[in-house]
Amino acid sequence: MQKEQRILSIKELTKYIKMKLEGDSLLQDVWVRGEISNFTHHSSGHMYFTLKDQASRIKSIMFASHNQRLPFIPKEGTMVIARGNISVYDRDGQYQLYVTHMQPDGIGSLFLAFEQLKSKLEAEGLFAVEHKKEIPRFPKAIGVITSPTGAAVRDILITLQRRYPTVPIIVFPVVVQGTQAAPLIAKAIQRMNELAEVDVLIVGRGGGSLEELWPFNEEVVARSIYASKLPIIAAVGHETDFTIADFVADLRAATPTAAAELAVPHHLELRQQILHNTQRLIQRIQQQVERRRLALTRIARSSILTQPHRQLLQPTERLDRLKEQLLYRMRTRIQKSAEQARHMEKVLSKHHPGQQILAARARIDRAGASLLLTIRMTQKEEKNRLNSQIRQLDALSPLKVMQRGYSLVYDEKEAALIKSISQVEPGDTLNIRMTDGRINCLVSSTREEGVKNEG
Repeated sequence: MQKEQRILSIKELTKYIKMKLEGDSLLQDVWVRGEISNFTHHSSGHMYFTLKDQASRIKSIMFASHNQRLPFIPKEGTMVIARGNISVYDRDGQYQLYVTHMQPDGIGSLFLAFEQLKSKLEAEGLFAVEHKKEIPRFPKAIGVITSPTGAAVRDILITLQRRYPTVPIIVFPVVVQGTQAAPLIAKAIQRMNELAEVDVLIVGRGGGSLEELWPFNEEVVARSIYASKLPIIAAVGHETDFTIADFVADLRAATPTAAAELAVPHHLELRQQILHNTQRLIQRIQQQVERRRLALTRIARSSILTQPHRQLLQPTERLDRLKEQLLYRMRTRIQKSAEQARHMEKVLSKHHPGQQILAARARIDRAGASLLLTIRMTQKEEKNRLNSQIRQLDALSPLKVMQRGYSLVYDEKEAALIKSISQVEPGDTLNIRMTDGRINCLVSSTREEGVKNEG
């Protein structure tokens, strides 16, 4: 029987294709290189365009939430590398690329390396806010790690001297561009930590291309910043430039000049703040003095100082009452103590040692007489019991039986008492015990006799 063929609607077929595409892990994070065409930047902020190469093309969209931080402005004909996911637009039934990141094709490989390292370090927690160290408000000394010849070091030094001229500045010169720059920057950070002569570090350089700023995207620099015990302000490039160092650093500055402004307060602002606080302090002191003066005036006019004798009337009267109460309580206590003494004297007289000795002697005499009577009665009872046991033993003694003509027969060694003829044989020697001696005899024969049962 032929299986019935299921007929799908266009909507069902489109949803099935969409589900298949979105279930493919490769298509959910794909990188595409192509040329932008049919570019439209909609009033909603979304970007609609087509990516094409010599053989094919794909429709693409980049929503405003993703494109507002693009470091460049896409244009018609621009070669780009785009990252996103493939899905189907239900209404048209057409698959398209939903772009989340995009960079000009010229720096595509660096951008890929940047994104991969950024994801790795973020997963390890190097960007975590709880790891960020606080920048000291009034640093005792500032370290600057940058090129000694660039505009960045000049801007930093000028800004620091202008804002906080008393702070010492230690410049650690390094190469900030090229293949050797990253390990030198990392070593400089480590060395400044070992010297521990500054409170905060400014690490950075002036603006440049992605390739020129790349040392600050190296993993060795990121991990040295993370391991630093000194707080670090990253000042790399311009405001639109972002490097891995910016994410790891304790504070990111848009420019080297901004880094210097974040590192120290302005001395004029501090002076203004000090003057303001001084004025507030003077006002507070004046207010306190005025309040204390008014309080002192009230005290000086009070009756305590103007008529001090009146303050003694009530305490004197109270003192008299307390004195009377004290005398009454003393007399009561003395009477009570005397009564307790008389009572104790009576109690002690009853417990006089002489009386105690006489009573003890009387108890001893009574106990002695009772003990003697008990001993005599016990002796008599024991003697009677002994005589009774002697009579019983005598009645049960085998000697009594032997006096009536009976005797005891033992084997030759007197080890066993002979009670049956089965215990002897002709020729055995027997010992017969009589009341007045023993007889040794030789068995010549045995004869069994029946025993009459009485009943």
